[in-house]
Amino acid sequence: MLGALTAVVLLAGAGLLWATRPQERQQAAPKPPFPSQVVDVEYLGPLPVPAGTRPRTFALEVLLSVDSGPPVTTTRLAQPYDGIALTSAPRAPFRTEAGSTAKIVVTMHVTDCGKVPADAGLPFLDVTLRNARAIQEHSFILGSRYAQDLSQALQVACSNEIS
Repeated sequence: MLGALTAVVLLAGAGLLWATRPQERQQAAPKPPFPSQVVDVEYLGPLPVPAGTRPRTFALEVLLSVDSGPPVTTTRLAQPYDGIALTSAPRAPFRTEAGSTAKIVVTMHVTDCGKVPADAGLPFLDVTLRNARAIQEHSFILGSRYAQDLSQALQVACSNEIS
């Protein structure tokens, strides 16, 4: 009888130990990348401005690509100069899926030539990006060709008014 009682106690103890053992934790799914880590913006070139467009307006085209991860929404496009207003087509916000690109026509209108640089040395495009992980503002430097085309467009838009 004592043997049977000991066996029952040992089985109960073993069952208790098994039931209260530490559980293996499942690995949490990795967080998606920050949007600025998977987005690239590339300058494609100037575009002709349609007839009937107000003076001091010019258009440039850029290519936004999303390498991987969840879709990225572009919520805002801006540029750093006070004397220039910017619009885009498509208008923000717009969404770009991973593995795809979006051509964006950036139209700029010079509102005040006194606030525009005579030579846009290292101009950038400010882009606000959002995905499942975060919202980020990122400044993309689009290279020397963009700087040259922007400077030329500003000179044409303001003639001799740029100081």
